[in-house]
Amino acid sequence: MPAAWSPTKRYLDRSRLKRFATANGITDYEALLTWATDDLERFWRAVDDDLGLVWTTPYTRAMDSSKGIPWTTWWTDGRMNYVDTALRTDRDQQRAALVAEHEDGTVERRTYGELRADVARFAAGLRTVGVKQGDRVGIFLPMGVECVVAVLAVGAIGGVYIPIFSGYGAEAIAGRLRDCDASVLICADGFHRRGSVVPMKETADAAVDGAPTVTTVIVAERLGREYPKRDRDVAWAEVVRRGDLPLASWHDTSAEDPFMIIYTSGTTGRPKGAVHVHGGFPVKAAQDLAHCMDVQDSDVVFWFTDIGWMMGPWLIAGGLMLGATIVLYDGTPDFPDESRVWSMVERHAVTHLGISPTAIRGLMRAGEGPVLKHDRSSLFVLASTGEPWNPDPWWWYFRTVGDGRCPIINYSGGTEIGGGIIGCTTWTDIQPGSFRGPIPGMAADVVNDQGHSVRGMVGELVIRKPWPGMTRGFWKDRERYLETYWGRWSDIWVHGDWARVDDEGFWYIEGRSDDTLKIAGKRVGPAEVESAAVASGVVSEAAAIGVPDELKGEAIVVFAIPKPGETVDGALERRVSDSIAEQLGKPLRPKAVRFVGQLPKTRNGKILRRLIRGAYLGTTELGDTSALEDPKTLDEIRSIGVAGTS
Repeated sequence: MPAAWSPTKRYLDRSRLKRFATANGITDYEALLTWATDDLERFWRAVDDDLGLVWTTPYTRAMDSSKGIPWTTWWTDGRMNYVDTALRTDRDQQRAALVAEHEDGTVERRTYGELRADVARFAAGLRTVGVKQGDRVGIFLPMGVECVVAVLAVGAIGGVYIPIFSGYGAEAIAGRLRDCDASVLICADGFHRRGSVVPMKETADAAVDGAPTVTTVIVAERLGREYPKRDRDVAWAEVVRRGDLPLASWHDTSAEDPFMIIYTSGTTGRPKGAVHVHGGFPVKAAQDLAHCMDVQDSDVVFWFTDIGWMMGPWLIAGGLMLGATIVLYDGTPDFPDESRVWSMVERHAVTHLGISPTAIRGLMRAGEGPVLKHDRSSLFVLASTGEPWNPDPWWWYFRTVGDGRCPIINYSGGTEIGGGIIGCTTWTDIQPGSFRGPIPGMAADVVNDQGHSVRGMVGELVIRKPWPGMTRGFWKDRERYLETYWGRWSDIWVHGDWARVDDEGFWYIEGRSDDTLKIAGKRVGPAEVESAAVASGVVSEAAAIGVPDELKGEAIVVFAIPKPGETVDGALERRVSDSIAEQLGKPLRPKAVRFVGQLPKTRNGKILRRLIRGAYLGTTELGDTSALEDPKTLDEIRSIGVAGTS
C-alpha cells in the first residue's frame, strides 16, 4: 500500500538523523537501527557527539551494566549538569529561547542570554532559602517563563524537582510532596483558564497543609491577585532579589545525579516516583527531538502540554539543549475559540507542532474554517503522542492542518522511559496512525505470552536492552520498580502496552495491557480515583475503569457501593463525581458514576476491574472468571452497562 507520506528531497537533505547515520558510515535506516542496539557503547558515544553535550569531566565508558540490566548506569565517571548544555555560553545569546503565550493574550519572550541570567539569579535566590543539592522541590506552575526558570534553576544548583500538573487537586499534590519529602513548593497565585481565574495558591496551601516536610512556599505573583498569606510564603520577586549575586556557574553534578522525580500512577497503590538523572532523561529528550522530529537550532517547537505531564519537562530539557525556540501556552486549545492553536502557529512561526489526538478530535468539530484562516506555512513537522489515533482525525490533522505536506511524527513511550520507545522519523515513510518502528537506540520488540517475538499479531511491547533515559528506579521503592517492569521475563522491560507490527513493518499501539487509565493521553491509577470517590463520604467502596470515549479516547466510569441510608439519585452521583474532581482535578472528573450492591472481587478481596469493564461494555467472552468470589456481581454491572442500556 502506498505510504500516506514519504520524505521529499527537502526533508532528506535536511534530516539530522540521516546526516548522523552517514557520519557514522551508515546509509540505510534499518542498518542504523541494528547498529544502535548491537553496539550500544559506540552508538551512544556518537549520540553524545551529535548532541554536543557539555561535560565538565569526560566519561570513561558510555554504559555500565555490572549491577544488572535494570540498574544500568551511563557515562561512567562523567560529570555534567544538563543545564550547562541547555544554556551553553558558546551559543548565540540573542537567539530566542522561549515564547510564553497566556490565555489572556499576553506574550513573554526570553533570549538565551536573558534566560541564562534569569536562571542564575533565581538559582542563587533558591540557595538563600535553603535549597541544597539533592533537596526536592515541587513545581506547581502553569506553563510560562517562571516555570522554565524554576525547572532550570533547581537543576542548576543540583536540586531535584517534582513537576506537578497545574490542574491537580490538593490531595493529589500533597501525596506527591509527602512521598518525596519535598522541602519547597513553587506555585503561582493563579492563572487564567477559559476566562476564569484558577486560584493555584489556595490549592497549594491546602496541599502543603497535608505535606509537613514542606517549609517554604515560593509564590510567583503572575496575576497580581490577592491571596491568603502564610508565614511560610516567600514571593518570587523576593527570591530574585536575594539572588542579586547570581550564580557564575552551575553545580558540578555527576551524570547519574538525580534532577527530577516525576510521578506516574500504576494500577494499584500510591503513585510511582520515577527518578531521572542529568545524563538520562534530558539526553533522551534531546535525542528524540533531534532524530525523530528533526529539531534543529533554527526551529520553533510548540508542544501543547503541561509541566506535570512528561512532555513538559521533555520539551524544556530537549528543546533548549538543541538550541531551538520553545513555545509555551497555559490555556485551552479552543479558547476564546477553536482557532487559538492555529493562530499561535501563525503568530510565532511554529515549525514543529505537537498535540494529542484528543485535542485534534475536539478541534476538528469546528471544521476547517478556524484552521484555514491562519497561515501555517511555517509548519515543517506535525507530531503527536499520548494515545492511539483513529483514522479520521489523523487524516484531518495531516490534510487540513499540514496541507498534506508535513509528516505526522507519531511518538509513544512513557514517563519511566524518559521519552519514546517507538516513533516515526522525517527520513522514512509514514502510514496513518503508525510508527516506523523503534526509535534508534531502543531495542523494542513485540512478544507473545512466552516472550518470543511475533509479527502480524498483537503482543506485549517490550525493550530488550537498556538506554540512558530509563528511570533509575522508583523513589524509595526498589522492589516495586523491579516488579513493575522487570518481573515477567529476565532482563526484559515489559512496558504494559499492546502493540502490533504489520506485514509492511509499520508498528501500532493497541492500548494498555494493564489496568492503568489513560484519560486524554494522561495516565492515572484506578486506586487514586477510587480513593477520591470513597473520600466523598457517601460510598463505602469504589472501582474505576476506562471506557472508550469519542473525544478523550478513554473516559472514567466509577462503580460505587453507597453507604447504608444514602439515597441513590443524581445528587449522590454528583457528590461522588465532585469529590474526584476536587481531589484529582477537573480533567479527571468521571464520565459516569454507577451504583451497585457489590463489586466483583477475588476471594482475597482484589477487585477485578478487567471483568467490570468487560461486563459494562457487553463483552461476550470475559475470559477466566473462576477467581470471582460471587459471579452474580457481574450480572448487575451487565444490566446497567452500555449494552444493557442501548
